[in-house]
Amino acid sequence: MTLKGFLRLFSTRPYAGAVGPGGQMALVDHLRELRARLLRSLVVIVAGFVLALFFYDPLYGLLLGPYNDARVALGEDVVTEPVLTGIGGPLLLQLKLCGVAGLIATAPWWVAEIWGFIVPGLHDQERKWTRVVVAVAGPLFIIGVLVGYYVLPTGIRVLIGFTPDGLTNLVEFGDYFGFISKMLLVFGIAFEIPLFVIMLNLAGVVPASALVRHRPWIILGTFIFAAVATPSTDPFSMLMLAIPMVLLFGISEIIARVVDRRRAKADPFAELSDDEMSPL
Repeated sequence: MTLKGFLRLFSTRPYAGAVGPGGQMALVDHLRELRARLLRSLVVIVAGFVLALFFYDPLYGLLLGPYNDARVALGEDVVTEPVLTGIGGPLLLQLKLCGVAGLIATAPWWVAEIWGFIVPGLHDQERKWTRVVVAVAGPLFIIGVLVGYYVLPTGIRVLIGFTPDGLTNLVEFGDYFGFISKMLLVFGIAFEIPLFVIMLNLAGVVPASALVRHRPWIILGTFIFAAVATPSTDPFSMLMLAIPMVLLFGISEIIARVVDRRRAKADPFAELSDDEMSPL
């Protein structure tokens, strides 16, 4: 493969003749664009991983911070110590930690790539929301991660607090890192769910009327999701995930109503199904 052909793998510009007169593209061209966006996202994530290697010590301090806070809160009631097993354990920990840090730090980029793949399927009026969505998606993911990091000491304290008297709780650092990673990613992805609801509304898949009609079930499902998704068992972590999600769902419902009203003004028959009789 030539250098030009290799660079072409990362380009989202369609080939000559790929776009039809109505703006349609063949399935293979859509898959080619998806491949290019995935490759570009992968390159950015790898670059974030390499950059995180230079900040391993501060990242390790952040990783151990919630555990130390929980241990201080427990005091002398529970004896607990972190341990790392295996010859390759330290290296594997460093690679995993820098990988997760690179994934979180580059969230604005790969979320923008996902949205960029969806945008061509929207109308011109709906594309005006692109900049807003791209500007909000990445920071929203990072805010979710920060909220998860804030509630981690409480969750760890509750779980370690079940240690019986007379026993020492040895926390295997690989398991601890897995727990931290799941917690942060769950919070980050959960904060993105209302944004994807807005995307589905812009694409005409989920109207605002459906959100209003199913609002009680959405709220109930949010709390159930928070209870199941949070690795810890304390109600504080569940509420810290569920309450912001409910508020974000409320904001997404308001935005969906605004979008549907503008769409109705532009096309009075937009909400009619193919089999429904029009007023005319």
